[in-house]
Amino acid sequence: MDERLVFTLPVIIFGIVAIVFAGWLARDVLVRDRGTPEMQDIASRIFQGALAYLNRQYRTIGLLAIVVAILIGVLVFLFEREHQLTRGVITSVSFLAGAILSGLAGFIGMYVAVRSNIRTAAAARRSLGEALTVALRGGAVSGFLVVALGLLGVMGVYWIVFGFAEGTLPAVAETPFWIVGFAFGASFVALFAQLGGGIYTKAADVGADLVGKVEAGIPEDDPRNPAVIADLVGDNVGDCAGRGADLFESSVAEMIGAMILGAALFTAAGGDPNGPAVGFLFFPLVLAAFGLIASLVGVLTVRPPANPGDPMTELNKGFYVVAAISAVFMVAVSFWMLPYGQVQYALCGLIGIVVSFAFVYITQFYTAGQYRPVKSIMEASKTGSATNIIAGIAVGFETTGLPAITIGAALLSSYSLGSAVEFPASAIQGNPLLALSPGIFGTAVATMGMLMSAAYILAMDTFGPITDNAGGVVEMSNQPESVRAVTDALDSAGNTTKALTKGYAVGTAALAAFLLFSAFLQEVQRFGGGAVDASVVNLADPRVFVGGLLGAALVFVFASLAMRAVGRAAGYMIEEVRRQFRENPGIMEGTVPPDYARCVDISVRASLREMILPGALAVLVPVAVGIILRWEAAAGMLMIGTIAGVLLANVLNNGGGAWDNAKKMIEAGGLKDAAGNVLGKGSDAHDASVVGDTVGDPWKDTAGPSLHVLIKLLATITLVLAPLFIG
Repeated sequence: MDERLVFTLPVIIFGIVAIVFAGWLARDVLVRDRGTPEMQDIASRIFQGALAYLNRQYRTIGLLAIVVAILIGVLVFLFEREHQLTRGVITSVSFLAGAILSGLAGFIGMYVAVRSNIRTAAAARRSLGEALTVALRGGAVSGFLVVALGLLGVMGVYWIVFGFAEGTLPAVAETPFWIVGFAFGASFVALFAQLGGGIYTKAADVGADLVGKVEAGIPEDDPRNPAVIADLVGDNVGDCAGRGADLFESSVAEMIGAMILGAALFTAAGGDPNGPAVGFLFFPLVLAAFGLIASLVGVLTVRPPANPGDPMTELNKGFYVVAAISAVFMVAVSFWMLPYGQVQYALCGLIGIVVSFAFVYITQFYTAGQYRPVKSIMEASKTGSATNIIAGIAVGFETTGLPAITIGAALLSSYSLGSAVEFPASAIQGNPLLALSPGIFGTAVATMGMLMSAAYILAMDTFGPITDNAGGVVEMSNQPESVRAVTDALDSAGNTTKALTKGYAVGTAALAAFLLFSAFLQEVQRFGGGAVDASVVNLADPRVFVGGLLGAALVFVFASLAMRAVGRAAGYMIEEVRRQFRENPGIMEGTVPPDYARCVDISVRASLREMILPGALAVLVPVAVGIILRWEAAAGMLMIGTIAGVLLANVLNNGGGAWDNAKKMIEAGGLKDAAGNVLGKGSDAHDASVVGDTVGDPWKDTAGPSLHVLIKLLATITLVLAPLFIG
């Protein structure tokens, strides 16, 4: 059988298996008990609010995507060197395909998540173990759909475009260069989904916390708070739909970028389209397919007892299983598919798996309550809001060190191993960029290793908002304290899993951005021909330096706009909650229900309005830099912008997570004064921690996660428009 078909089969089969498995998980969750009528009423309000937001958001994103698809197609048609019309049409259509699948994955995953919250709340009335199982399986629906749709989407687009691809390389190796629009489409939707969802959720959360908890002194999920439904809706549109689009984009961009790098090794290995060299092209897709199977086994192995000691222990067991099976698959697939460098590239993949562990533990150290960073913020809360904020910022800055060392070690070691692979000398002689490709492909394989667990990691991430919503449903329906204790334990684990996923997303963004940067240089070399040497980007060149400076500035300005958007949207929410309390005293007395719908509508309108400016800036700046200062400046922008983005994302994600867990530890009675008295809810220290957490909310849930997407968007848009930047 043709090697290409042999390598395609596991991708199609395992992708379909993953979708069927997601359907089975969804059915398993949706047939479960839905609890009391009061619980069903609250869950219905959350569901309706989430769908209303996503319907309006995706209509807005859809219109923007159509406009951008047309513009991208026109630009490719005008500046492409050959096959202008064909490549322009294919780029536009593949862009829309990536956008549609990205939106679909996020929408379906969120749909099941908002249906899972009440099932988790109902299960909490019986046991912690059952509630944990329901929440994880509900989250896994999103995880498997995101990765499977991305995998099948890339493979489907590849084989559709295969019949049209023409160029200097055989069609099997030429095609990856033609489908980069698919990755850009995924990045485009991910940016607006993550950014809009983050603005929505934090506008509601900040409004609910400052007016409800600090000013009115009522609990977090008290039904008297008009913003509480909007807050619970926001958990889903930000952490489910937004993060799903984020990891969809990560997997798609990484697969296409790695295929482009694989095209260079295909050439170095002889370039026979009917020979074993095609293994380098399909290797990223096959690894992702086997990663789905590893994640499937990991989810099924999480079978907690009725009363597990620590929910995180049960979730970690599944992750360990996924990592172990992924390591076995990495070695097996490397020896099966690769004609050269089986040992070296297998080791590169194992490095990526180790890096995923490293990011999980680094993030846990900086955000979990039992470690020094969070404890330092708790202690600082004793002396007020100012010292709490100073301590939180200090922790955020500190978190850049270990991730930078981890990423650096991963890149250097995987590049070194890849460089040790020997190819036929005649194939790479006289081509300096091709001579670097074995090492760069090693870094791509490390990224693939890290992303093999993406489905399980996303399941853990979506577990967070499901359990958070379950806690809100339990409290608002006045369930017994014993039930709230179960959802509190799950919510605490969910906070940790959300923080861990953000750390994982930063790590994958850093590694994926590096390989996409290398793919951009490959594109520049192809289109520039002998007139361009893309093997060296000279930082001493003023254009490169200025491009890098603008890239770093874009990261900070983008983060500023995202946080400012939250501030403005939260201001509208605060005024509305205060108005309802002021004009209707019966709300606080519990005799009159608040107007939840009004607060939901405020968050919807504010988030859609506020996401446009930072989103437009992220798209327009790299295009302007490339057109005005040419490809060298675009390369500098990619390099320095990625570095600045990764570091700032760590500051925002981990600093915000540390603030959040410091508040929760104080609420759980984890802080005492010198006399041994507990400084819990209602104390000055708790009020200070609420202020710190409110500052950290837009850090960790809006600006930080949006930077993951920005990093990869910079890479995909420059990759698509590379011909435009050569002059």
